[in-house]
Amino acid sequence: MAEGAVATDLSAPPFAGAQQVPDRRLTLFIRRDFLDPETCAALIDRIDSKRRPSTVADANGDPFTRTSETCDLAGGDPVVDSVNARLDAYAGQPAALGEPLQGQRYAVGQEFKFHTDYFEPDGPDYHRYCAVRGQRTWTLMVYLNVPEEGGATRFKRIGKTIRPETGKLLAWHNLDKAGRPNFDTLHAGMKVYRGTKYIITKWYRERPLP
Repeated sequence: MAEGAVATDLSAPPFAGAQQVPDRRLTLFIRRDFLDPETCAALIDRIDSKRRPSTVADANGDPFTRTSETCDLAGGDPVVDSVNARLDAYAGQPAALGEPLQGQRYAVGQEFKFHTDYFEPDGPDYHRYCAVRGQRTWTLMVYLNVPEEGGATRFKRIGKTIRPETGKLLAWHNLDKAGRPNFDTLHAGMKVYRGTKYIITKWYRERPLP
């Protein structure tokens, strides 16, 4: 196995070993130690080498909604490929439904204010983003480190705050049981007060690329 590679158990059921948050309003899983510290460190190195200012779809007019930096983690890298494979297997999602893996870096004072990951059906960019691949279904996010202070993830509608831990995975379904966008997934990447926060994020869609 290549350095930084992650073993994938294709026989395990989706989200095996995860804790499901006991709230009927949304489906949210938490799994500690999903990635080992060595893999997390390797991903941090890649994020630092290619980071750029983050952007948002369907901007609400607030230029400070998302102040982090983003890195596209392209395939063809053994570490990235192995992490992608493990995320796909863990979520029980075909690789063809996944968007490219992204990394995010939050320095002191940076945050991502309350938002949802699905595309707003009445938003100006909905057709642009969803005409071919459909809506975002699942979000998988992994903390790569622990900032000195701040940087928690807050799910506002259910009053749940999750603290960063190296290698901890969060997974939530962006749609409700009827397949509609679920506003109860409203969440924020809270402001970092000391240190730096690194995460990776993987989104899945309803349909693959043609």
